[in-house]
Amino acid sequence: MKRILFICHGNICRSPMAEFVMKKMVADAGIADQFEIASAATSTEEIGNPVYPPARRKLAEHGISCDGKTARQITRRDYEHYDYIVAMDANNMRNLSRMLGEDKQHKISLLLNYTDHPRDVADPWYTGNFEATWQDVNDGCRGLLEKINGKI
Repeated sequence: MKRILFICHGNICRSPMAEFVMKKMVADAGIADQFEIASAATSTEEIGNPVYPPARRKLAEHGISCDGKTARQITRRDYEHYDYIVAMDANNMRNLSRMLGEDKQHKISLLLNYTDHPRDVADPWYTGNFEATWQDVNDGCRGLLEKINGKI
């Protein structure tokens, strides 16, 4: 079982998009039973809130449901439980370091480091551009899955 936890600031846009995109990718590849995939926030600002409506709509455009998902904050237990803790941007990485301490097991990474164009995932909370975020998330998830499981 491979366990992936996607991280962003509030857990209402980018990290849930990555969670549900990755769940669809592994389901489409017939390997969903080999994965546990979730998402969480570094902040407490949105805890209990559902996925942000424009992010939910972008997922729905691609036939992906995120029904029932509510924001939660990462915990120290998550560090022990998950194999991959995948942040959306450098600010998330700094917050994770502050919250979890040293990444002694080398579990924490940036999503787009699994692509040919490492950078932060576009933040639609500020840009309103959910299509750019969709593209970044898809590229990053595909690269991460290829790293974990080989070419799909």
